[in-house]
Amino acid sequence: MTEYDNVTDDMEAVVEATELPRRLRTKVYEAIDRKAEEAGEVTIEQATDIAEGVENRYEQTRVDPLDPVGTVSAQSIGEPGTQMTMNTFHYAGVAEIDVTQGLPRLIELVDARKTPDTPMMTVHLDGEYATDREKAHEVVWSIEATRILALGDVSTNVADMLVRIDLNDDTLLERWPTHTDPSEVAEIIAETIEDSLGVDTRQSGTVIEFGPGEPSYRELLQLVERLREIVFKGIEEIERVVIRKEEIDGDEEFVLYTEGSAFGDTLDIEGVDASRTTCNNIHEIYRNLGVEAARETIINETKNTLEEQGLDDVNVRHLMLVADIMTNNGEIESIGRHGISGNKDSVLARAAFEVTVSHLLDAAIHGEYDELDGVIENVIAGKPVSLGTGDVDLRMGSRVVSDGGRVDDD
Repeated sequence: MTEYDNVTDDMEAVVEATELPRRLRTKVYEAIDRKAEEAGEVTIEQATDIAEGVENRYEQTRVDPLDPVGTVSAQSIGEPGTQMTMNTFHYAGVAEIDVTQGLPRLIELVDARKTPDTPMMTVHLDGEYATDREKAHEVVWSIEATRILALGDVSTNVADMLVRIDLNDDTLLERWPTHTDPSEVAEIIAETIEDSLGVDTRQSGTVIEFGPGEPSYRELLQLVERLREIVFKGIEEIERVVIRKEEIDGDEEFVLYTEGSAFGDTLDIEGVDASRTTCNNIHEIYRNLGVEAARETIINETKNTLEEQGLDDVNVRHLMLVADIMTNNGEIESIGRHGISGNKDSVLARAAFEVTVSHLLDAAIHGEYDELDGVIENVIAGKPVSLGTGDVDLRMGSRVVSDGGRVDDD
């Protein structure tokens, strides 16, 4: 008996009799159970129709032997790619944050760029942090880089060679919610300035003053410039965080969208749900979660990029094949002459991609031999491609007539 209340033994027997893999059988059980909850009852005939419908669809989508899956996948992704725009769009309704989309984003993914043009994260929260706005803002201030200009006014006193900082009391208490006295926060900021700039500070309430060791206008201006770069709280790579209340699985919760990415550091922050938080930098995913998570991110990011352009009819298995090729060596490789295409065994395939003369010259110097196994090299050489009917050898049987007039098949 299955774990589903609305699936009977007869229904289970029908599903188990199919040739579906275990993952799809589970999906069928879930569909039957869900339909029974919605309609009140599912008959054995209806359950059979569901199981047979899924099995038929599964059989139709299976790949036949010798199918050119690589060529089909390339065409499946490349053809709609010609219809994609070059624009940058707003991300998922978050008007405050722009991220690269369309063709430039697709190129970023297949090129496996170390850093995207517009890195960002989607941070989900857990427990009370997901439902309490004040708690959610605590996570915001732990992630967003807080610099001096966000905390108060900075001025210079040329006569006394001093930099003066007038901190805002409300801002200090907002960004350091565990403190109730602004002077305590000002003391923390003063200590950070001393450690970062190597100067002695004077603090009076929420006013901080300091200056160069020797009277020098140039050094005074340099101190101000260096002061503006100090991160007093949060993560240096995260320039901005946008908080939104969204409905997820029927419940409303707060979700954070960041401008900038520091995936590993963000996962360590209290209140962040590490199981749902994502970022658009596949290399950060790889470093923190491993190659399988990076593969899944490549699939999801590519799929989302195509869907946002209205190209949602690309078979996800073609995207999975691209992700598999990029990650099957245990690390992320780009699809290009510095990655997969440039590392092919075939000399002609490498030469057909880029820098033709260099590839042919190097191959000649090293005495390389091309087996003509792939599509490109056989097309160049004018040979039948070893795919589909081109990889089938036919042998015609001979008929021998014996002395007795009997026909023997050889």
